[in-house]
Amino acid sequence: MKQFIDFIPLLLFFLVYKLDPRVVDLAGHDFELGGIYSATKVLIIASVVVYGALFIRQRKLEKGQWLTLVACLVFGGLTLAFHSETFLKWKAPVVNWLFALAFTASHFIGDRVLIKRIMGHALTLPEPVWARLNLAWIVFFLVCGAANLFVAFTFEEFWVDFKVFGSLGMTVIFLVAQGVYLSRHLHDGDAATPPSISKTED
Repeated sequence: MKQFIDFIPLLLFFLVYKLDPRVVDLAGHDFELGGIYSATKVLIIASVVVYGALFIRQRKLEKGQWLTLVACLVFGGLTLAFHSETFLKWKAPVVNWLFALAFTASHFIGDRVLIKRIMGHALTLPEPVWARLNLAWIVFFLVCGAANLFVAFTFEEFWVDFKVFGSLGMTVIFLVAQGVYLSRHLHDGDAATPPSISKTED
């Protein structure tokens, strides 16, 4: 479920973007809704609210959530400050590639690859499987970043649709494929871990 939290602000962004431009009165103040700039404001506000609520509830945010929030504030803020949607178009590629960089670095820094640090508390797998799974996430983030960049600057009329539903679709497909892959190897992890160690971890 955590993987889809990021899509809540994106969905609100999409809904506002698709509205015909209009001015609405809210508590005696006029606000413009519709189009890229009002949608960017909604994206920033929604991100602060969503991740703020998570922080209050959990007393912390994961590093990936901090990265997503900061990227939203930076690229969204630049979009509004310079009145140019180009900055926002770069948000998804940059965030995806930074995730890919973090997963790649974990092969060389620390004693565990990043995906094991994230999922190791719930799954027991052989080390080669963790390594392959981590590599799969690297490829996924590289492809997602490249796809978002390509669509944003090649098919500009569809880039918002792809930013929301294309990214969501790729994530769902990848997670399903990951689940299928893991189902083939879970018994290997069980066999590789002595029962006494499993009980200790419990």
